[in-house]
Amino acid sequence: MKEKIFFETIKIEDGKILYIDYHNKRLNKTITDNFGLKKDIKLQNYIEPPNSGLYRCKIVYDRDILQISYYPYKIREIKKLKLIEADIEYSYKYLDRNNIDTLFEKKGEADDVLIVKEGYITDTSIANIAFFDGKKWLTPKKPLLKGTTRERLLKEEKVFLADIKAKDLKKFEKFALMNAMIGFYEIKEGIII
Repeated sequence: MKEKIFFETIKIEDGKILYIDYHNKRLNKTITDNFGLKKDIKLQNYIEPPNSGLYRCKIVYDRDILQISYYPYKIREIKKLKLIEADIEYSYKYLDRNNIDTLFEKKGEADDVLIVKEGYITDTSIANIAFFDGKKWLTPKKPLLKGTTRERLLKEEKVFLADIKAKDLKKFEKFALMNAMIGFYEIKEGIII
């Protein structure tokens, strides 16, 4: 059987490692869930952040840290999402993203895909999503992956859980994407096809 390998993506801005506690929690939970090991890895002890600029730090791991890489980061503009129905499993941040990449290839003229599972909205290929109903931001109860930014914003009560079906999308005024690199990225004139 192929060994499971995972990764974390951490934002580093001008030498500062952002929201590291959420990444530590997810990494240690992933190791416990997948290997039955109780670990208390503190990623800040492994990261040597670049002093200036915006970087994406990628940490690859299994039972232990395998590799750490740093990449300059520039946000990719996303305005148009294409709904794609798929029976996909991605409850951990697996390094092997072939199933997600295959869905992304179906985006056509859109900038990304919005994955629908059993009729319910989940995530895009790179981010959790939230929708504004005129009063508050709602995020799917069952995402493919419980992202660290999503977890933080739920804790801060800036987003709230909801069952969101594809047919419900017309009820919302706008949407936002959430991940470690873009934070909460509101898309005011987005289109979902």
